[in-house]
Amino acid sequence: QVQLVESGGGLVHPGSSLRLSCVASGRTFNMLTMAWFRQAPGKERAIVANINYNGGSTNYADSVKGRFTISRDNAKNMVYLQMNSLKPEDTAVYYCAADSMRPYRGGVHYTSPDDYASWGQGTQVTVSS
Repeated sequence: QVQLVESGGGLVHPGSSLRLSCVASGRTFNMLTMAWFRQAPGKERAIVANINYNGGSTNYADSVKGRFTISRDNAKNMVYLQMNSLKPEDTAVYYCAADSMRPYRGGVHYTSPDDYASWGQGTQVTVSS
């Protein structure tokens, strides 16, 4: 298992930017597909973006394409979500997740929460005027 801790959430105005960070414990981080999910009140948890173990492949939800960028730094055990042009509908708790059961065998085609075995505690992002 991998322990994950997110940071960087907050309250911002529409059109603003935020960068979420997630630090992972353990020695397997550089083998794992990582993802950001979000969950708004009354809605299912849904994938925002994911990135394969070496950063060579990424995948985004249609609602964030062109505005959000996922990246990782394997030397620092970090994954990031740069969020630009934020909209009120981006308001949610954002979770970092690791596909910790499939080292090197994961991929960005895994987009269900059930595909990810390790989760952070979440960070709130609120976009409001």
